[in-house]
Amino acid sequence: MLDTMTFTKIVGSFCGALLIFLLGKWAAETLYHVGGDHGEAVAVYVIETGEDEAGTEEVVAEVNFDTLLETADASAGERQWGKCRACHVLEAGENRAGPYLYNVVGRDVGVAEGFNYSGALNEVADVWTVENLYRFIENPRGWAPGTSMGFAGLSDSEDRANLIAYLATFSE
Repeated sequence: MLDTMTFTKIVGSFCGALLIFLLGKWAAETLYHVGGDHGEAVAVYVIETGEDEAGTEEVVAEVNFDTLLETADASAGERQWGKCRACHVLEAGENRAGPYLYNVVGRDVGVAEGFNYSGALNEVADVWTVENLYRFIENPRGWAPGTSMGFAGLSDSEDRANLIAYLATFSE
């Protein structure tokens, strides 16, 4: 029969076994602990392979902007425009949190009527060329430190090219 006293003995046995297991684990870890403060393995002998020197050089891919625009898809750029339309519009003279982007490709930097620029853009470029737009859309705060644009950027180069092709369709 299973009464209260038998049930209590069974539960007590499991708890005792668990306690012995945990104490044994703690004792084994203490006795056989190897490594640094966080259990990191320390290399006794290091073989030099020369990978450190090769990894320190930063490779910058050269982009041909003429080819990039030829292969860009303005209709795909319209989908990317959805990320911009919260702060920008494509109608001349109408500003929101950001300046209007009508005729932005080839336009002088910082000249959108009625918009108060932070001044950081004028320090890095004079004209919104395809290359300048490409770099700015990639990482606005990295390309123009101090800019008030809070957008993180588009990491995909094809998305940036498509967006620039879409913006170029709104030109005079």
